Amino acid sequence: MQRYAARAASVLRAATSLFLAASFFASPAVAGDRALIDFVGFSEDFRYFAFEEFGEQDGSGFAYSNVYVVDLSTDSWVVGTPIRVRADSEDEPLAAIRAQTAELADDFVDEFGLAVPVEVAALIGDGVPDTDAKSLRFGAPSYNPGATSGDYTLRLSTFDTTAAEPCGDWFDTGPLGYELRISDAGAERLVHRDGDLPRSRGCPLDYRLYAVVMPYGGTSMGNAVAIVSVYPGGFEGPDRRFLAVPLGL
Repeated sequence: MQRYAARAASVLRAATSLFLAASFFASPAVAGDRALIDFVGFSEDFRYFAFEEFGEQDGSGFAYSNVYVVDLSTDSWVVGTPIRVRADSEDEPLAAIRAQTAELADDFVDEFGLAVPVEVAALIGDGVPDTDAKSLRFGAPSYNPGATSGDYTLRLSTFDTTAAEPCGDWFDTGPLGYELRISDAGAERLVHRDGDLPRSRGCPLDYRLYAVVMPYGGTSMGNAVAIVSVYPGGFEGPDRRFLAVPLGL
């Protein structure tokens, strides 16, 4: 199966022309590295979920793409992932790097059957003003316009914790962990609470709720995944990466 790689190849052809045109109007890079996200899919049994985060590194300006395959039953990465590709110079366009990652991810797409499309149940877009993105109300999408099944609210909070990296030496502030809770008709339960942060998390300065996604055809709470933006300190300011948090555990 080459569906994911074929999609990326199509993106590459379209984006290359845009990249060449945009180069004539390029402006200086802004501080920080705000990764974007693309959803690869769920497995047919809804156990596995894959997504891509991509962007251009602050400082170097090098394009990068990371594909994560998450075992939702254990809330852990599948062995061999994430798949990470980074450009070696600013001359390599982002579309080309994304195409490389997609090709490398194809074996995982095949092995885990990651062919079920992703449905976005709720989203706090990056352009939505005046929100701290620490709470998000949502339900499972229904067929009638504006109709949902269930009424849930996610609440995210942060707290001081410890990390594998020397965050205080690097950023003059300690790292933050996060806690995520979900409420349903007044009943609330803990979804996740950090302990010591892994090295892969870096030195987070903040977290925000980004989205809730579900597999197409499997829109129940047991299959829902929260997408959390995490902001580790970077070379020129806070960067943005993504965490996938299963809500059905």
